Amino acid sequence: MDVRIDILTLFPEMFDIFNYSIIGRAIKKNIIHINTVDIRDFTLDKHRKVDDYPYGGGAGMVMAAQPIVDAIEHVKKNNNGKVIFLGPRGKTFNQEIAKELSKEEHLIFLCGHYEGIDERAYKQIDLEISLGDFVLTGGEMACIPVIDSICRLIPGVLGKSESFMEESFYKGVLEYPQYTRPEDFRGDKVPEVLISGHHENIRKWRRMQSLSITMERRPDLFQRLNLSQEDKKLLKEINKKL
Repeated sequence: MDVRIDILTLFPEMFDIFNYSIIGRAIKKNIIHINTVDIRDFTLDKHRKVDDYPYGGGAGMVMAAQPIVDAIEHVKKNNNGKVIFLGPRGKTFNQEIAKELSKEEHLIFLCGHYEGIDERAYKQIDLEISLGDFVLTGGEMACIPVIDSICRLIPGVLGKSESFMEESFYKGVLEYPQYTRPEDFRGDKVPEVLISGHHENIRKWRRMQSLSITMERRPDLFQRLNLSQEDKKLLKEINKKL
C-alpha cells in the first residue's frame, strides 16, 4: 500500500516532526508520502495575506475562501482523496475513525487558523474532525496526532515489536499494565503470573486487568463493550476482589 497525504497549512515547517521516529522510517521506505502545501502560495494578495475581517463584525479574522479552494483544487490534480478539515464542528476523533481512514490510499488535510474559514470553503470538505471540546492555536496542532494515529495503522509502518494489536483503544479497552526488568524495583515486584511462563494464565490476567482499568477509568468505553462469556467470568472475579 502506497499512501499519499497532502497537508494544506499556513505553517508547513510544523510537520517536520513526521521526519522522525516510526513515521519517518515509513516515509524513507516509501510506504507513506507526506506532502505539505503552503496555503499562502495560492493567495492573490501581493502581501500573501490569506485572512480578512468577518462580515457583520466580530473579533478576530477569518481565512478567505479563495486561497483555500485554489489550494485544494491544485492538490486534487494528484490526490483524489477525501478532504478532511480540522475544526470544532466535526466528529470527535477516535480509534474507529483512525482505522477507517487508514484504509484510504489518498487523504487531504486542511488546517484552519484564526477564527475559522469562510463558510463557502466548506463545500470542498468531505469530513470535519475535532479532537474534543477545547481550543487550540491552530489546526496544525490537531492535525499532527490525527495523521500519526492513522499512519501507524497502515500495513508495514509498525515493526513486529511495535504492533498495535494490543494497544489501548484498539480493541475497545485500555491496555493492561506493562513491566520490564528488573523483576524487583525498590521492593515493588512484577506480578508472579507474568514470570510464570504460563501463557494462558498471562492472557487471562492481562484481559482481566484491561477490563478492570477500563471499567474504573473509562466507564463510557466500558459501557460500549461487547463482553464475551469469558469476560463476564473475569468480571465476577474482579467484583469479588473489590
